[in-house]
Amino acid sequence: MLKECLEAVERKMPLIHNITNYVTVNDVANVLLACKASPIMADDLEEAAEITSICDGLTINIGTLNQHTVPAMFAAGKQAVKLGHCVVFDPVGAGASMFRTNTALSLMREISFDCIRGNSSELKALVFGSGNTQGVDANVMDVVTEENLEEMILIFQAFAKERHCILVCTGAIDLVLDERHSYIIRNGRPEMSKITGTGCQLSAVTAAYLAANPERKLEACAAAVCVMGIAGEVAWERMEKGDGNASYRNRIIDAVYRMSGEELERRANYEMR
Repeated sequence: MLKECLEAVERKMPLIHNITNYVTVNDVANVLLACKASPIMADDLEEAAEITSICDGLTINIGTLNQHTVPAMFAAGKQAVKLGHCVVFDPVGAGASMFRTNTALSLMREISFDCIRGNSSELKALVFGSGNTQGVDANVMDVVTEENLEEMILIFQAFAKERHCILVCTGAIDLVLDERHSYIIRNGRPEMSKITGTGCQLSAVTAAYLAANPERKLEACAAAVCVMGIAGEVAWERMEKGDGNASYRNRIIDAVYRMSGEELERRANYEMR
């Protein structure tokens, strides 16, 4: 049950190391606190592996990629794998530049990720080695729709099998899948794309759910996706006259903080294949 995954996070309060981007780092820290996990941010090579050693999970996010943090990503990732910690990769903007794409591909060659989370364009850039990502947003030609759903599942399941990991593809329809099973999730609001950071937050929350639920990784990833999607719905319901996207961002984090296992089970809108 998804409820049990949420309750495991609240009970274990995993410490998650985040090498993430400076656009959304504060929101990432706060959403981890909201879901009852604990955040730590360290992106200097001098301490990245050491910090990872005391944590339960790691998120590597290339949103504001630069030459100084790339070595820290490799060091932290390899240390996390060595210690058996869960590692989530968020290939922000993969396909938008050669630097991003090549760095993402190199990270995947040298680090065994438990989960790779991105939009459809970012993930297809990893699958095919290049892409048409528009900044950090998915290209309209890559979006998962009801019409291409089966095709996208097959593409991503083949990649999940090749990489021995879980793929989380987020958009209007979210996919959480491994080589054999897939969750098709229809929670969330389109307005979530009008604020920065919901994807970065989800990657960190996914790491927390994986760290707290190592025996049921696919379900843990699905629970994390549902939590964020439902939070987007609840936050929109609580919007008041005069509120804008900044208020919406805060209300999403509030909704994560207040979410119970019962609400998660009641509002989660998904099917399995």
